[in-house]
Amino acid sequence: MHWFLGGWIVAGRCLPVCVIVAVCLGGCFESERSVVDGAGKIHRIDTCSGMIEYLRKQNLSSLESVEVWENEYGEGLKLVTAHYEIFTTFLEPLMLCRIPGFMESVYHGYNSQLPEPIETTSKFSIYLFAGRRQWADFTRDFAGEQAKLFLQIKAGAYYHNGSCVAYNIGRKRTLSALGHEGWHQFNSRHFKYRLPSWLDEGMAMLFEAHKTTDGVFSFEPAENTYRLEALEKTLRRNDMIPLRELMGINPGQVLATNASEAVMAFYSQSYALARFLRESGYGGRADSYRQLLLDGLTGDWPIGRVSKRIAQDRNIPKSVLWNRIVGMQLFKHYIGSDFEQIEKEYLAFCRQIVEDSR
Repeated sequence: MHWFLGGWIVAGRCLPVCVIVAVCLGGCFESERSVVDGAGKIHRIDTCSGMIEYLRKQNLSSLESVEVWENEYGEGLKLVTAHYEIFTTFLEPLMLCRIPGFMESVYHGYNSQLPEPIETTSKFSIYLFAGRRQWADFTRDFAGEQAKLFLQIKAGAYYHNGSCVAYNIGRKRTLSALGHEGWHQFNSRHFKYRLPSWLDEGMAMLFEAHKTTDGVFSFEPAENTYRLEALEKTLRRNDMIPLRELMGINPGQVLATNASEAVMAFYSQSYALARFLRESGYGGRADSYRQLLLDGLTGDWPIGRVSKRIAQDRNIPKSVLWNRIVGMQLFKHYIGSDFEQIEKEYLAFCRQIVEDSR
């Protein structure tokens, strides 16, 4: 179970962070369904059929089809791309034009992390709601016993039972949340083994910051100000988690303390560690990093029989003990066992990326 909350990614329980979004009673901003024509005149699109006509006229390369989504939560559309079905009541024209290209771009971004790209044979499901009320109603119907936990989210998204579920928290942050949760969705479907937390969360954060050029999205981990600011604060407080401990942390451990500084340290350091493995030393560890992922994808990790069974069976809870044992084993095997030397290089890298971001 994963969710994106107030700029932090959280798994296990929520943090006391509240982001208030002012919405009208219908769950959308008054300007959300308006477009500006070539003469600068504002037009409002009040029907789903009108929105469908508008989207078809845009000739979006990533959008295969669009149709009405009949549901009990609000007016909605179903957008279909090569790899996604996007069910949405968030009918802002600009967002509807962006999200097909964003999801296809992030799908290719996920694949770019692997030595050998894979192809999805059935489409992923995304649910995007106009406001929290609709999202909460859907969550109660969709998530069963887990709904209480998800409903603690004040602003964000979650991945559950094969689907990403989000609501509008602003265009940029909504796309960031979908980029993050989409990684959990992608690897949960395709990887034979689930990833230890430091790797799973670290990689998800690589897809939070993005830019767009001519409708094509690219992902810029170095522009992830949420994580970099948190990393800078952790460095300044001298509260960096030693690598040996970071390898074994399950987010539930940290969250149980209800200490925001510890949560910031875990997520920002996991983000930095994923970047370290890809970028440091002119990419000297990138091949090992990719092999680690490939072997998780195919089920070839050198771990014990019990650990393999837990890694493969997603119905078995990923315990703190499993995370600690497997996280450490994998790091030692693929990256190295000289933690003292690696830690020196990692800390230097953390200071450098913080400095570069200023």
